[in-house]
Amino acid sequence: MFKLTARRALVVYVNGNRVARALRHYGLVHYVSRRMHYVILYVDQDQIDTVKDKVKHLRAVRRVEESVRPDLDPTLTDLEMTGLYKLHDEDDKQ
Repeated sequence: MFKLTARRALVVYVNGNRVARALRHYGLVHYVSRRMHYVILYVDQDQIDTVKDKVKHLRAVRRVEESVRPDLDPTLTDLEMTGLYKLHDEDDKQ
């Protein structure tokens, strides 16, 4: 039977694009930005800390960040999170 495994994305900022091939050993390389020099790498959730430490120590890696998407509340809208929308006098009259 097929089981879903919890995964999380790592954003790996690199100095050169050649390191993208080496990152295939640590997880699934989802996207490589050749112009912006970053790689999106999907890793199992239970291995995220060990893989993050190993990838940080590679020579061509500048920094590694975890995706915050699993931590976000899906019920919130963008306006509630940023607070950019404010009521005006015209809005109260409706």
